[in-house]
Amino acid sequence: MKEENIDIQEKPFKPSSPTNRLNFKTDWEYAEAPESTDHVSISDKYGLFIDGEFVEPEKGRYFTSVNPATEEVLAEIAEATQQDVNKAVEAARKAYEKSWSKLEAKERGKYIFRIARLIQERAREFSVIETMDGGKPIRESRDVDIPLAAAHFFYYAGWADKLEYAFPGREVSSLGVAGQIIPWNFPLLMLAWKIAPALATGNTVVLKPAETTSITALKFAELCQDAGLPEGVVNIVTGAGQTGSHIVSHEDIDKIAFTGSTEVGKIIMKTLAGTDKKYTLELGGKGPNIIFEDAPIEQAVEGIINAIFFNQGHVCCAGSRLLVQEGIADEVIDKLRDRMETLIVADPLDKNTDVGAINSKQQYDKINDYLELGVEEGADIFQSSSELPDKGYFCKPTIFTNVAQSNRIVQDEIFGPVLTVQTFRTAEEGIEKANNTPYGLAGGVWTDKGSKIFKVGQNIDNGVVWSNTYNQFDPTSPFGGYKESGVGREGGLQGLQGYVKLK
Repeated sequence: MKEENIDIQEKPFKPSSPTNRLNFKTDWEYAEAPESTDHVSISDKYGLFIDGEFVEPEKGRYFTSVNPATEEVLAEIAEATQQDVNKAVEAARKAYEKSWSKLEAKERGKYIFRIARLIQERAREFSVIETMDGGKPIRESRDVDIPLAAAHFFYYAGWADKLEYAFPGREVSSLGVAGQIIPWNFPLLMLAWKIAPALATGNTVVLKPAETTSITALKFAELCQDAGLPEGVVNIVTGAGQTGSHIVSHEDIDKIAFTGSTEVGKIIMKTLAGTDKKYTLELGGKGPNIIFEDAPIEQAVEGIINAIFFNQGHVCCAGSRLLVQEGIADEVIDKLRDRMETLIVADPLDKNTDVGAINSKQQYDKINDYLELGVEEGADIFQSSSELPDKGYFCKPTIFTNVAQSNRIVQDEIFGPVLTVQTFRTAEEGIEKANNTPYGLAGGVWTDKGSKIFKVGQNIDNGVVWSNTYNQFDPTSPFGGYKESGVGREGGLQGLQGYVKLK
């Protein structure tokens, strides 16, 4: 078993009374139900996708993509340098000027629709690769991420020839070449969020996936070939931070779309200051999940588990700060502990798995550093008693109680299966605590009073507020944050605005 830096409990696990909760404890275990990988084809080595074909990187540099659940190398991925980025931008510019911007809007929509259909047809393959490359449970990849990616392409395919209705009374034109940089937590979905609206509005794309989860983006490049997409419309360049920096600073790119950390987002804003480039930034978050005494508690507990543990906390909008009204705090915490004991931390390809692997060794170490920090700050820690696999980067679901608003585990984005719990008495106090962070991406409100949902939701400084649910996404709904959580919106009609000029 991999040794954990932190493996202590605030107190011995004692199930709450069976009279007020479901008895989650059982004497039986699930049989293994691994998803087959026989239908998946991953090349040993991937080049860069430029001007409609895969090419070798100019300097011949490659890095490895590792399965975080097994620590085995999946493939070697090309590392793009400045010369490679220049070639990709040149190809995108040529495609924009000679073909894509001149194509009838309804024809562009047909290509985007074809891509959506191909994603559906290859959904099983893409979901398995996402799980192998990223570590999240196959249930999440199969049932959420890949269907949503296809849905975004379907949605924006419909907008391609209707832009005059999206912006009535305005003259709409495309920008040119969009440089796009996506993170590792939703590899194909983040790609869809960015590429679909860019293509629908007549732009061409140079996209860089995260270095730890590049494979589905490169498989998407194969899909673009299968769809007959004109050469150079979509270009995929892989690499680490330096590759992204080359994209951001490139003089012939008209728009930057970035999803990632607040720190990098600030660097991008400084780099683009004084230029006429448009940009959208979807950055960090520390989502407040507010539970009132009149909330449906069993439903809320399941919503909390879904918000922070089923995705390993690998969501910028994860409800990692739980704010519970004092009268029900003990009950909610007991039920959370009970439910945590049922979570299966195991091979993410197993359909029974609830909590998969942490995406990388670097992220795994960061999470453990925060667990140690939480203990040092005086918080009480509780971790599930689940056994961890012998190999891979796995972390037990963890909750911290007795935390202060100033604690770093409350203020910082941890990006792991770690939940902090605070209490409040009045709605005003709950709102004040919810807003007392640098972030403002997403949050949740749990109550049976509609008026309370509107009052609290309107006063939380978050771009998205869910009511009696959490982490629900739809391509028709805009997503984005305030404060240090970003600039602009993606998704919905608003997601088109960042890719057009309006007169």
